Amino acid sequence: MNDQDSVSRANTPNWTQSAAAPQGTQPQWTKPSPLDAFLGGSPASVFLKLIFVSLVVGALMMWLGLRPVDLVQGLARLAEHLWALGFDAVRDVADYVIAGAMIVIPVWLILRILNLNSQARPRR
Repeated sequence: MNDQDSVSRANTPNWTQSAAAPQGTQPQWTKPSPLDAFLGGSPASVFLKLIFVSLVVGALMMWLGLRPVDLVQGLARLAEHLWALGFDAVRDVADYVIAGAMIVIPVWLILRILNLNSQARPRR
C-alpha cells in the first residue's frame, strides 16, 4: 500500500481501520447514525449547506422583486382559485353524467330486458 492510498483513505469519512486487522484487509464501512442517514450528512454540515443555499435563493428572490409576503398571498389566491374551480368542475362533470345517464340507463335497461327474453326462450 503506497502513501497516496493511506492519505486518501484517512480523509474518507465513515471508513475505519482496525489496529488488530491484518495489513492486507479491506477497510470496513460503518453504518451512519439514523439522524445522519435522514439528513444526508452530519447535522452541522447540512445546516451550513441549508444556510448557504437559503442565502443564494433569498438574494435571487429579492433581485427578482419577490417578497415572502407576496408569495404567501399568491399561494392563498391560488388555493382559493383551485377550490372554486374544483367545485365548478365537479358540478360540470355531474351535469355531464346526468345528461349521459338519461340516455345510457334506459338503453342499457332495454338491452338487459331483451337479453333476458332471448335467454329464456329455448333454442331449436
